[in-house]
Amino acid sequence: MRDLTFTVEAGELVCLVGPSGCGKTTLLKCVAGLLNPTAGEVLLEGRPMSGPPPGMAVVFQEYGRSLFPWMRVRDNVELPLRQKRLTRARRRELVDDALASVGLSDAAGAYPWQLSGGMQQRVAIARALAYEPDVLLMDEPFAAVDAQTRADLEDLVRRLWRERGMTILFVTHDIDEAVYLGERVLVLSASPTVVQEQLKVDLPAERDQLHTRVAPRFAELRTHVYEQIQAAKRGVPVDGPRVPLDKGES
Repeated sequence: MRDLTFTVEAGELVCLVGPSGCGKTTLLKCVAGLLNPTAGEVLLEGRPMSGPPPGMAVVFQEYGRSLFPWMRVRDNVELPLRQKRLTRARRRELVDDALASVGLSDAAGAYPWQLSGGMQQRVAIARALAYEPDVLLMDEPFAAVDAQTRADLEDLVRRLWRERGMTILFVTHDIDEAVYLGERVLVLSASPTVVQEQLKVDLPAERDQLHTRVAPRFAELRTHVYEQIQAAKRGVPVDGPRVPLDKGES
């Protein structure tokens, strides 16, 4: 990797895309404090990070490995809260709220292996929500679920982001998903990796799977990101943005 300088503002939902092997997951692990960068630094609220910060949660792609199969859903969601100095009643309140937020209140007593893949990923999201993070990192969290479930989970993330005001950095290999979810899309180049482009997604704040994805502007944005990634694979920069920029943006 070379210059990977970028900023995510508080309360922003930013998607990160790039060619396979460019280091998206490695970058996210550095942001999470799970890996130390070999050069440069990660700043949280202007301060250098050393290890995972207390106000951050991560949702991984492999939900089957992140959930404990011998623990019921409620216990899986509650587990990180045991590191906090909370009363049992407060932990229960946070778990109940998180499960209700992802539509799994009725599954609290089930084991993960009794649930579908999409429901298991909802459990992983609920566990992150119960922790009350200021920053939520998501590493291709919907890559292993079917298309219909993926669409439902995308809308879930948008809703939770609006309701809870979290800062979300969402890594995905799916261009359409990045444009649908993000307020901005960061396009990484092929290795050695740089931030090739930071694209503002000027779609309406209210989005839905039926209307947003067929809008002409959505098609323009996803085509532009696709062109950028294909150019990145070839190592050839795209000459200037093919998508009109907002007024005042350069």
